[in-house]
Amino acid sequence: MPEAILTRGVLFAVPFVVWLIWWAWSTRSGRPMGSTPWPWLFAAGAFLVGISLMAGAIFHRDNRGEVYVPAEVTPSGQVAKGHFEERAPKRP
Repeated sequence: MPEAILTRGVLFAVPFVVWLIWWAWSTRSGRPMGSTPWPWLFAAGAFLVGISLMAGAIFHRDNRGEVYVPAEVTPSGQVAKGHFEERAPKRP
């Protein structure tokens, strides 16, 4: 979960970083700058996050035929990660 939030945050920040790089290059070359296009930067960031959410929904692997086995502590004291296992076929 934290990596998904971090990924979305980075995607949202990409337009701002690109604009900041362009702004730094433009001021060094002596070109006049207009006002900061905040609405466009927010819209571009939201667009990238929206595309990533749709791509995640489309390309996420389907696990409806599987059962989630939660993480558990083994007798040796180590934690076994949670995972999916194939669902047992129903008996007729």
